[in-house]
Amino acid sequence: MARTYQALVCCRAGIGSSMMLEAKCKQVIEEEGLPIKTRHGGIDQLSGFDGDLVITMTDLVDALVADERVPSAVGISNIVDKDEIKQKLQAWLDEHAE
Repeated sequence: MARTYQALVCCRAGIGSSMMLEAKCKQVIEEEGLPIKTRHGGIDQLSGFDGDLVITMTDLVDALVADERVPSAVGISNIVDKDEIKQKLQAWLDEHAE
């Protein structure tokens, strides 16, 4: 059985943007059959996150990765663009496949 990766979809506050982004991610994951399970929240939930991937807005990725708060991150520019989400999640999976 293939591994399912755990992802935290987050934004600064964990309210609006992350909820919209998670909804689009879930659509893409279901449509493409990607082995990713998501939950959403704010960046304050990173301290207890032990999953594989953080999906967030592009402007947060560099800061999160630079201070080593996340194992790996994908930045999305347009949170409602399913094509961008699909391309970036697939690229992440291709890079991290076990």
